[in-house]
Amino acid sequence: MTDHFETSPRRPTEIVRAERLVAGGAALSRREDGQIVLVTGALPGELVEVRVERRSGTERGRMLQILEPSDQRIEPVCPHVLEGCGGCDLASLAPASQQSVKADLVRDSLRRLGRISDAVVEEGPVLDAWGFRTTLRMAVVDGRAGLRMAESHDVVGLEHCAVAHPLLDELIVEGRFGTATEVLLRVGARTGERMAVITPNAAGVRLPGDVLVVGADELAAGRRAWIHEEVAGRRWRISAESFFQTRPDGAEALVQVVRTLAEDVLDLEEIAGSPRTLLDAYCGVGLFAGSLLDGRSDWRAVAAERSRSSVADARQNLADIDARVVGTSIERLRAPGADLVVADPSRSGLGRAGVKVLASAGAPVLILVSCDPAAAGRDAALLASSGYRAVRSVLVDLFPHTHHTELVTRFEQVEG
Repeated sequence: MTDHFETSPRRPTEIVRAERLVAGGAALSRREDGQIVLVTGALPGELVEVRVERRSGTERGRMLQILEPSDQRIEPVCPHVLEGCGGCDLASLAPASQQSVKADLVRDSLRRLGRISDAVVEEGPVLDAWGFRTTLRMAVVDGRAGLRMAESHDVVGLEHCAVAHPLLDELIVEGRFGTATEVLLRVGARTGERMAVITPNAAGVRLPGDVLVVGADELAAGRRAWIHEEVAGRRWRISAESFFQTRPDGAEALVQVVRTLAEDVLDLEEIAGSPRTLLDAYCGVGLFAGSLLDGRSDWRAVAAERSRSSVADARQNLADIDARVVGTSIERLRAPGADLVVADPSRSGLGRAGVKVLASAGAPVLILVSCDPAAAGRDAALLASSGYRAVRSVLVDLFPHTHHTELVTRFEQVEG
């Protein structure tokens, strides 16, 4: 089996063996002399010929051909992958193998960056690998939406997206986006509501009549626009500029894993009739506080979020529970004393300042939801230096066919 990739003929070629995927999705590979080369597109175990380039002090290999393919390599289901679409960078890896490969990737990050030699990483619930995405941010060329090519600004026009939910895929197929340069498409899989946010404006856009169409210029002028989704038995308002997980079954899986990892704490009784406190950091539209404390009077929440749009949604979504929503960055938060902390930061992770604030809450248990393996490793090391020990991690694969994943980790405060 031989795959060919275009590259400059002037750079040296090497034969390397791919060992494992690392954060970012490239395969850590080695030359015969042991020198490490990062190869995009190679799978663990493969022997590949690459064109070597040195970027930012790191040797990277662009694949020329696969000399010994992995027995887990498959022909991508989506034809757009063969056209260069960069949306699914693990499309050549058999779906049944993706969770285990990602679990190895996460363990590697926790070992190298988190300095956890015996990290326990469990594979979480298996989610549908096709037709799941409810949100896509896409480039627009000549009025049609598409995704960028891997390692390029060029755009692949899409006639169909195999991972898009049918309600969203219809907008990709039928949508005409005028002179737009970018479009954010978002649907409520369980409510049927749909929205398109058009950059820079919605002039000349043609979409089915049920779609809420709003221009980025309108949002900048103060217009509010939202759809709703149903997750964990609750209805959530999600505004155009707010973050929400890209699939409702994935959001439910995260909630369930967090609930399981924090079950012993959530089952604790009130202290002298006073509710216990959950600190929901980077709360977004309120997913974890709302789902974990739904129908409970023995707990209260302090939910902190920087995004003004998400804060407005969280106040709406958490109106029926004892929750105070604070509009601030975590770095500026005056953390309350808490019995449990749940933190779901952006891809860059908590960082030193975020760890310092959350540790000051003094919670015996902290649940961290990480959307980047490298950030998970860095944050684990920072939390260890602040008195928290990682005891259990669960991988939730929200993004099949890509190197992206979510990792939920329980940290316990070390006594003394």
